[in-house]
This record gives sequence, structure tokens and C-alpha cells, in this order.
Amino acid sequence: MQQTAVELGEVFAAAGHELALVGGPVRDAFLGRTSSDLDFATSAHPDETLRILAAWGDAHWDIGKEFGTIGAKRFGSRRSRRGSGAGAGSAVDSADGSAGSAPGAPGGHRPPDVVVEVTTYRTDKYDPASRKPLVAFGDTLEGDLSRRDFTVNAMAVRLPSMELVDPHGGAADLAAQVLRTPIAPERSFDDDPLRMMRAARFAAQLGFHVEPATNDAIVAMAGRIEIVSAERVQAELSKLLCAGEPRRGLEVLVDTGLAAHVLPELPALRLEIDEHHRHKDVYEHSLIVLDQAIAQETGPDGAVPAPDLVLRLASLLHDIGKPGTRRFEDGGGVSFHHHEVVGAKLVGKRLRALKYEKHVVKDVARLVELHLRFHGYGEGAWTDSAVRRYVTDAGPLLERLHRLTRADCTTRNRRKAKRLSDAYDDLERRIAELQEKEELAAIRPDLDGAQIMATLGIEPGPVVGQAYKFLLELRMERGPLGEDVAREELERWWAARG
Repeated sequence: MQQTAVELGEVFAAAGHELALVGGPVRDAFLGRTSSDLDFATSAHPDETLRILAAWGDAHWDIGKEFGTIGAKRFGSRRSRRGSGAGAGSAVDSADGSAGSAPGAPGGHRPPDVVVEVTTYRTDKYDPASRKPLVAFGDTLEGDLSRRDFTVNAMAVRLPSMELVDPHGGAADLAAQVLRTPIAPERSFDDDPLRMMRAARFAAQLGFHVEPATNDAIVAMAGRIEIVSAERVQAELSKLLCAGEPRRGLEVLVDTGLAAHVLPELPALRLEIDEHHRHKDVYEHSLIVLDQAIAQETGPDGAVPAPDLVLRLASLLHDIGKPGTRRFEDGGGVSFHHHEVVGAKLVGKRLRALKYEKHVVKDVARLVELHLRFHGYGEGAWTDSAVRRYVTDAGPLLERLHRLTRADCTTRNRRKAKRLSDAYDDLERRIAELQEKEELAAIRPDLDGAQIMATLGIEPGPVVGQAYKFLLELRMERGPLGEDVAREELERWWAARG
């Protein structure tokens, strides 16, 4: 990638413009991480950038031109060229600096494609009542860096000289693992309130802490996040949840008051603990369940590849129905009857408000609704019918439900924890046995719609659906019946209808 950056710097310099690698790629280089996409800032205005990149790359796009951003891609199979244009200079190694060969060449491999985005120096101006910036192009790299969210993202490398530009002490903050704004935090967050959520997101992604003045500004200005669109808030929340340490980011959201505006159901879980400690801290329990669910995610070829947004949302929000259903019982107990049903409705409402896709809303709400279904399994043997219903009701969410249910055990009582774990092991064993016998994932009645109509001598209509439902219930209760027995039962049901 260094070869690509230097080469592109030479191309811009030959055209009389500055170019610098900025932001995440520079930060990640300090952290020993690689970045597949490269972000650059330039003194060139968008039209000039477009002309340069069109000559340099194999594909380019100007979808961000309004904000000064032009993108380009160079295919890995193409030999890169040095010089001020695509036709200048001599052939050198492939775009990522490695000596690559065309696919199929002896001992060779196809180098990766390289994607770049180049943005004209900016000085954003914000309408205090709007999230949308009024774009104003800037004159200097230093001015451009001052408008970025945090000092660790406000570093640059001038190209092609490879000179580090760090006017706000980003390298020192990286070493100290601190998140701090390049300018006064009040001004930064007033300009763009979404930066407050980014603080939480970077805490989760990088494991850094928010320095006191920046944290205080978030506390004071948390309400300003409400002018930000739901889509942008959702994108930051999703990135936070899919980060390496989401608990860190969630604690920032709750402790600063941001969560009260974007995900109020989460701080509401901080139910007061009465003097007799009659129930656990539901907020802390939810964070532990999230951690334990994440620990059960799989690799890319497994049943639930990490990071799984649906599992993480369900784990975090599975108990949000508890505050509204809490009852203090005679004798000192506390109950939360039907909190899973209430919680599923609350989850659906909140995730729709955050503009999550319909399938995410549906799946998370369903997991919340089902997360208590297992409880009581160890107290009495489930029938095969109950196991079939468990699998059928979970449908494609079964593997996630397994993990959520196991993660929901946060008791410190080792004997109780082992008993619950053993009971769930037994349930999974029975599911596997029935799946092998009956193909539970695709349970259907023994007769299909056409066979039902032929048996009863009826035309298509609502009665066919009723008969199908009857046979499905029978299948759940008794397992596979075979077509002959199913016809007998269907005729008996039909006769009973009169």
C-alpha cells in the first residue's frame, strides 16, 4: 500500500497539487493494523481530482463530489505506472508494491485491488439546527485536520515525502489510549453532534478512554444528539456493537447520558437495588449476557459468524421489558411476568425508530420473545412435541437462540450454572436426535394442500388452510404419521365439523 500512496502523491505533485494520507489508515499504521481502503486529502478541487484519478485508476466515481470526495479503484491485475498520468513512466511492480503475476502464471498470484478516496481540504460550517454540513473547501492540510473528530484521527502523512503531520498530538494520544478532540470539545460537538457517538464507538473499537474534558462536554451536550438523523445514529450504534469491546462503548453512552436520547431502554435497566437485594442489577446482567454471547460467536464458517449484529442486539436488549413489568410480591420476592412479550414489542418499536432493516427488527424481537422458552426444561421432561415446537418456533434463529439462552445464565452459583448448562446440553442432544429422524428444520404436515383437497373433495379456500393447520398440529404432537394415517385423521376431523 505504501507503494500506491507514494505513487499517487507523485501524480498529484506533478499536477501541482498537495496530497496526504489522512485519518484511519495513519492511525492504524501506528497501531500495527492494515487498511484495505486509503483516504487522502488534497489541495486540488474536485474537478481536478477527478481528472487525475480518471487517468490513474481503472475505475472512478464522483458520488461524493458535492462534499469534495472522488473515489477510484486500480485493479490488482494491472501493472502500476509511475508518473503524472496513466501513460507516463516505466512499468513497476503491482499496485500494492508486490511483484505480482497475472492469475495462472507459474508461482504467481493476483495482487489485491486498491481503492482510494481523495477529498479536497475542507473547512466545514454547520447550521446549529442541522446535521448537514455546509461545505467550504479549505486551503491547508493543517486546517483540514483541525475539523476531524479526534486527535488520533487527525494525523496525516504528506506524499510523496512521507512526512508525518500531527498538529494536535494524535501520536501521543494514541500511546496514552486517549480520545480527545483537536479543538475545544464543545465547539467540535456543537459543529457535529454525531462525534459524541463516535467517541463511544471508538472506545469500543480501540479500547481507548474518553479524556475528562471531552467526556464532560458530552455530558453537557448529550441532548444535542437528537438533531442527528436516526440513520446516522443507527450506523454508529451498529459499528459500536460489532466492535471488539462493545461494553466499553455502551458504558460511555450510558454514563454520559447519550443513551437516554438514542437508546433509552438501556439506562432504564438500571433498576434501583433495594436494601434486601431482592433482584440483580439488570443493566449489569445485560452487559454480561452480551459479553457471554459474543464469546459463543463462531468463525466465518461456523453457525453464527462474528460479529453477529442480531445476536448482539438481542443479548443487550433481551430484558428491556423488565422495568415495565416489575412487581414486588408478598414475601419479599420480585417478579417480571411476561417481560419477554413486553420486551419484544419494545425492541421492535425502538429498532424501527432507529431505522434498522425489517429483517433485523423481526429477528431481534423474535429472539427476545423466545429467550425464556427454555426455562423450566430442567424441572420436567419436555415431550418430543415440545422440542419440535421449540425448533419450529425458532426457525432459522435456532443457533442464535442457543447462544442467547446459554449466555443468559449469569448466576454466580456454580452448582446452579452447571445444572442449567447440563439441561441445555440435553435439549440440544434431543434436538439433534429428532432432527436426524425427522428433519425438524423443515417440518411439514404429512399431506400437502393438493392432497388435502383431493382427500376432502374441496376447492381452494380458507378450509384448506384450516385443514393444513390441523395436520401440522398433529405432526407436532405425534411426529411423522405417514400419508394413510394422516388421511384417516383428516377425514375424522372433517366429519367432526359436520
